[in-house]
Amino acid sequence: MTTSESQGREPANRRALPASIARPARAVALDLAIDDTPHLAKPLAPPLAPTAPLTPVEVRGILLSLLLAMFLAALDQTIVATALPTIGRQFHDVSSLSWVITAYLLASTAVAPVFGTLSDIFGRRATIIIAMGLFIAGSVLCALAPNIGVLIVARGLQGLGGGGILPIVQTVISDVVSPRERGQYQAYFSGVWVSASIGGPVIGGVFAEHLHWSLIFWINLPLGVGALALLLPKMGKIPVFHRRRKVDWLGGLLLMAAAVVVMLVLTWGGTRFSWSSPTILAMAGAAALLGLGFVWHALRTAEPFLPLQLMDGSVVPYAMAAGGCAIGVLIGLTVSMPLYYEVVYGLSASASGLALIPIVAVSVLGAAFSGRATTRWTHYKRVAIAGNAFSAVMCCALAVATPLPLWTLLAMLALLSVGIGTVFPVSLVSIQNAVPRDQIGTATGAMNFFRALMASFAVAAFTAILLAVLGSDVPIGREHTDAIAAISPGAMVAAFRYVFVASAALMAMAALAMLVMEERPLAGPEISADLAE
Repeated sequence: MTTSESQGREPANRRALPASIARPARAVALDLAIDDTPHLAKPLAPPLAPTAPLTPVEVRGILLSLLLAMFLAALDQTIVATALPTIGRQFHDVSSLSWVITAYLLASTAVAPVFGTLSDIFGRRATIIIAMGLFIAGSVLCALAPNIGVLIVARGLQGLGGGGILPIVQTVISDVVSPRERGQYQAYFSGVWVSASIGGPVIGGVFAEHLHWSLIFWINLPLGVGALALLLPKMGKIPVFHRRRKVDWLGGLLLMAAAVVVMLVLTWGGTRFSWSSPTILAMAGAAALLGLGFVWHALRTAEPFLPLQLMDGSVVPYAMAAGGCAIGVLIGLTVSMPLYYEVVYGLSASASGLALIPIVAVSVLGAAFSGRATTRWTHYKRVAIAGNAFSAVMCCALAVATPLPLWTLLAMLALLSVGIGTVFPVSLVSIQNAVPRDQIGTATGAMNFFRALMASFAVAAFTAILLAVLGSDVPIGREHTDAIAAISPGAMVAAFRYVFVASAALMAMAALAMLVMEERPLAGPEISADLAE
């Protein structure tokens, strides 16, 4: 356990407020913050916030506005894909369409730790306004784009805002709700992502086919303004825990540059360029140099953009590893399974999309159960350990038993997804409970950043496996009827056995990381003896 974690976390024995009500601002006067000098701590002054606790009605109002803001960011990651063919036909440019997705992905991944850190320095109100403003401005520019080039640039701007919304929303929740109660709310936010994942492609297809594709961006305007109108009046009542300090802009730029290059390597490797091509090797070398430069700079800066000590200890690295491995399996299977459905079961593209629901949607059940467990059980991480181990077993069973009847496969994937979902509330709450209050935003942004990298790594790994077994022209994540028709069902089954084995390995690593992670008492309402037992 590092000094920053042991001295900065929320004390578990603090007298708790009633359920779902945040602590008064003065209640954190004894929290500890890390001084500029390593391994020294000093008392943190009381936060500049109202002393009266939030009422349950105020908490529900804040959570509603946060749910709307998160839905806004989640929807834009799924609503665009089905409109891409229409956009390509209007602009007479199909070859550049992939950049409409890639630009958003690169920008949103790179800025996640940036907005998390800035929220710890300048406060949640200022950063959420900037993130939502960038997102809305980017949406308007996308809707008005006269050509594909402007649309790609506007999508990058939109990604800068969308990448900041998620970590800030999760950080605001930590300001409002105690760690003990925080997990139960994560199920609601998981439900938002599920709704966006299912509804986004449908809405995008309807807009593009029957109305106009620009509506997929115009819809963000009322949603974004509505979210801000709901949230901003209540921000003044939220306890303030940020600490003004000098911003390490050089460290932030090095981190963002390294992230962008890594994401490009994982996106292009094995598809646009061979893994051994000079382009990929040069980019990998550049990413390594940028990463080493960031570490070198962080070790020599009094207050680095992302303190490396924050990533140390017995909680944070293991919680991040568990969540990253789980999200990698979830996203990796979501991207690759449509190809399996089309070749082995002969499903159409739309039917293959519907068959993804057991993977995408059912994980919210595991998140809901795990979140409730954090409020009721002393040993809250046991749910995540059991869920991840169960998912690893299900992956092994799929590798051995495939091919299966379609309904059996969907049922097993649903059970697999339930196990995956259990890790997300536990990992998030454990991280936020283990770091100083004035660094929760930084830790939350770093967690989202690492999860995005792990998702890209899993997609790249699964793609590499399929390319190695099936050949170099496998249409993963894109339509290519001729290439799909040339693949035999037997070859596809054999290739996916290795994909399921890789998924089992990742889930086993997630279970092991949760097992090794220290299970610290969560601050919040005390658990009765019967529930604890």
